[in-house]
Amino acid sequence: MNSVTEKTLGTDVLAAKAPDDASAIDRVLVLEMVRVTEAAAVAAAQLIGRGDEKAADAAAVEAMRRAFDTLYMDGTVVIGEGERDEAPMLYIGEKVGGAPGKGPRIDIALDPLEGTTITAKAGPNALAVLAAAEEGGLLNAPDVYMDKLAVGPGLPADVIDLAKSPTENVEAVASAKGCAAADINVCVLDRPRHADLIAELRALGCGVYLIGDGDVAGVIAVTDQDTGIDMYMGQGGAPEGVLAAAALRCVGGQFNGRLVFRNDDEKARARKWGIEDLNRIYKLEDLAKSDCIFAATGVTSGSLLDGVKRRKTPTGATIMSTDSVVMRASSGTVRWIKGEHRIEDHKS
Repeated sequence: MNSVTEKTLGTDVLAAKAPDDASAIDRVLVLEMVRVTEAAAVAAAQLIGRGDEKAADAAAVEAMRRAFDTLYMDGTVVIGEGERDEAPMLYIGEKVGGAPGKGPRIDIALDPLEGTTITAKAGPNALAVLAAAEEGGLLNAPDVYMDKLAVGPGLPADVIDLAKSPTENVEAVASAKGCAAADINVCVLDRPRHADLIAELRALGCGVYLIGDGDVAGVIAVTDQDTGIDMYMGQGGAPEGVLAAAALRCVGGQFNGRLVFRNDDEKARARKWGIEDLNRIYKLEDLAKSDCIFAATGVTSGSLLDGVKRRKTPTGATIMSTDSVVMRASSGTVRWIKGEHRIEDHKS
């Protein structure tokens, strides 16, 4: 059983589909994507606090893979958890969906469990997330690191520039907001590699919101005034960068990303997937083009979504409650979905 709260930022997706709408992403598929993240979240949630990152991730992967196979689409994973020889992960190039060669061709970026360490330690902000777009609509990149810079909606175009220093970017955003640099709050992953970045931001007087993991939620936080976060900066996974960019395409904001390569092997893998300019700075529309969907379900509670909750009914059945969000770029619609799932059969 699901309950839905809908916030529409653009044209209502419940309106009749225009006859000339050639999008491969139809209205039904948008909502079906939530079933995929719900399945992954419910599976991972049963291992919260157990201290086993690999087991939690594997449970989410297998549940997500099974859920994909129920959807009428011809899907390809373009951003995943590795390449084919790294199975059982959902690997780059893997075909998913229940209608290969027949259904709409859809590119998928995914992270079945964004926050494996968080889940193992029962920390906040673990999510099951995915983005989907028409074929060719998402950056096809290897599983490497990415430098990221993001702000929310309502600012002048190109107010941020990853080619500039953190100080220059903070000052540009502060000027656009009509405030001092010291009034800007920046979300950063708490990692040793960010020591210099954090020191530079604090020297400006910025508030630095450190998060232990979960940088998809960290990027999305810049779109919500209630979080108090103005910017996101730092280096994290490229898959999470594409996922966050897809979310920003749906709700507004700006994003810059640049792939980071630690060795020649990673560079070779990038070229294998068609990336020739290894120093390119990608903007939002480069990472998530045309129409796209972003869906997420909370595994543990955080700033974006509540985590999975378990309860027993009077008849002894086990119910897992989920909190999800699904967004679509072309309509600007954001749906918040509460679901209840009997874990015996995982049906909703």
